[in-house]
Amino acid sequence: MLERQDGSLVPDSGVYLRISVTDQCQLRCSYCRPGGGAGRPIARSERLRFEEIVSFVRAVACTQGISKLRLTGGEPLLRPGIVELIEMLAREGIPDLGMTTNGQLLARFAPRLARAGLSRVNVSLDTLDPASFRRITGGGVLDRTLSGIEAARVHGLTPIKINAVVMRGVNDHELADLAGWGIAQGVEVRFLELMPLGHARAGARELFVSSAEILSRLERALVVEQVAGRRPGQTCQELCVTDASGRRGIIGLISPQSHPFCGDCRRLRLTSAGELISCLASGQAVPIRPLLTPLSMDPQGPLARQLAQALESKTRFYPLAAQRLMVQVGG
Repeated sequence: MLERQDGSLVPDSGVYLRISVTDQCQLRCSYCRPGGGAGRPIARSERLRFEEIVSFVRAVACTQGISKLRLTGGEPLLRPGIVELIEMLAREGIPDLGMTTNGQLLARFAPRLARAGLSRVNVSLDTLDPASFRRITGGGVLDRTLSGIEAARVHGLTPIKINAVVMRGVNDHELADLAGWGIAQGVEVRFLELMPLGHARAGARELFVSSAEILSRLERALVVEQVAGRRPGQTCQELCVTDASGRRGIIGLISPQSHPFCGDCRRLRLTSAGELISCLASGQAVPIRPLLTPLSMDPQGPLARQLAQALESKTRFYPLAAQRLMVQVGG
């Protein structure tokens, strides 16, 4: 158990916070916002200030406990002053302070992110083919992301995890290549089932590849072993893989469609506009900016009650049918 400032206890599992700091992104990934369509962009005046983000984090830490915090976007490295925000959050003693990024700017930022107190990064990488990368991302440059991953390794932003959304007829023929590359690079490649949210709803049935099929294909090229049983709140099934030369590594399978993990999920999302989202699938969002008051850290206060309600609602399964775009909620 963890101890609040008032001496009461909270579960040591804590909350996994994902905080989107911007809805801006320089890429146009096919499952996120193809063609640039992302609805009305969030105005600068509507975005949470850094001080408000820190106040929210303090409130969650005091009332529920935090197991880890991930900064997301859009692309979080496009938020002006992002290094300053990381410094502010690092001073709060977050046990696991990470970031999900497309990696296009990571080589430039990695040294400052490490000095500011960022623990590690997750990088979106759906393909190792430059032309395919350009098509999937709407103009991204593969070498920039690969250079960003290398810079993250050099500056200790580890363990590095790679998020690859698997799509039939798009990149599903690269599963073994991606896994083998991960083994060689010493990074964990995590294969994600496509979720029918936002733009990804169109054609999702035709593009969908289940984790069971992904695993079956990987077993044709690699020796695959279960690492351990699933931990409470864990969304990723980790597997140990060995290639033909005997090199070993870890891959992950994230299966929100075929194996929902709603029952013990402890994730909460905060959008850059200050909306609390308990579940990507539910589509429900609660504005929390009005609740950021001197009572924010009161275990019996309105924000604490809202957090408790959000976590309680997560035990229910929601079909993945929300209209919100991934770029608006941070994935």
